[in-house]
Amino acid sequence: MKLGNLRPASGATHAKKRRGKGAASGLGGTSGKGHKGHKARAGGSIPARFEGGQMPIQRRLPKRGFKNPGRVEYQVLKVSQLESLAAGTVVDRAWMKEHRIARRKGPVKLLAGGAVKAALTVKVDAASEAAKKAIESAGGTVELAVRKA
Repeated sequence: MKLGNLRPASGATHAKKRRGKGAASGLGGTSGKGHKGHKARAGGSIPARFEGGQMPIQRRLPKRGFKNPGRVEYQVLKVSQLESLAAGTVVDRAWMKEHRIARRKGPVKLLAGGAVKAALTVKVDAASEAAKKAIESAGGTVELAVRKA
């Protein structure tokens, strides 16, 4: 056996369709695209959103609402999630990631709801006034990160 004798296994390959190469090819003339029209042209694919010429859905439906491009979406840390912690615990980004509270990137906001008995140090990006009072009344501190403008 030599390199020049190698062939694919029988049935593994098939002849390419020779479009537009005369009547004998079975696909002569219009190359299997029918007669004229959009789909017969080069690059004539119809987008999935096309509705046959009727008024498209995105133009039939009214415009609604507003997306604020400057909105800051906070991840929430509730005071009730800190109830069982020991005194002196520092709740920062690393602690929240370890306890699966801050799962994604982005700012974290401390919200009220629950009571804390131990003095904690909480480092977050934002906090509600009620949440600050709850932590500080137990002898803890809330440190807010300086936001970049």
